[in-house]
Amino acid sequence: MGSTAERVADLLRGQVLEGELRPGMQLAEEPLVEALAVSRNTVREALQKLSQERLVEHHRHRGVFVRRLGRDDLSDLCGLRRAVEVGAVRDAAAHAVDPELAAAVRAAAESGRRAADAGDWGAAGTANAQTHLALAALAGNTRVDETMRALVAEMRLAFLVVSDPRALHEPYVEANLALGEQVVSGRLTEAADELDAYLRRAERHLLDIYSAAIAADRA
Repeated sequence: MGSTAERVADLLRGQVLEGELRPGMQLAEEPLVEALAVSRNTVREALQKLSQERLVEHHRHRGVFVRRLGRDDLSDLCGLRRAVEVGAVRDAAAHAVDPELAAAVRAAAESGRRAADAGDWGAAGTANAQTHLALAALAGNTRVDETMRALVAEMRLAFLVVSDPRALHEPYVEANLALGEQVVSGRLTEAADELDAYLRRAERHLLDIYSAAIAADRA
């Protein structure tokens, strides 16, 4: 992919993940060509990149749309995230962890606490994502990091459908802080066990909220 197509993909990805382009919205080629002052081929390359990342999908004879997750899609994502993230922490427990990586978990969790105290639930959600990325990073494996970033981005499609970000993120502020303390104190096996239970609870919670949001959107 050329640098211009990469730039367009980065721009569109950011607009999707920030909610400027909502799940279900069409990304028509011609308006994008005009708005971004790039060629049709460049737009197609960028959209293909986002399709590979599962952020958009092509509907035959209709065009490209921001992906709308089904309940089963979200359940699969949650299960994969749990396998990757818990596995990363368990792997980290078997070797010495870089203190900076451990500190990053606590720092992200503390950022979430400050955002929650300020009532900024969008920032709290960002901090929550950073906490989970930092937990996966404990394994020191770049492929794990890449996988987690892709999972977090894809799960963002579900969060965008929920109108109450506080309901999504408030239950996990204190749990993230507890995980951060376990990690910096070297209790990684304990942290992995707690994270597994945490993510199972979170999956049930997220699926309930997401299902309600979809039902309300269709009503």
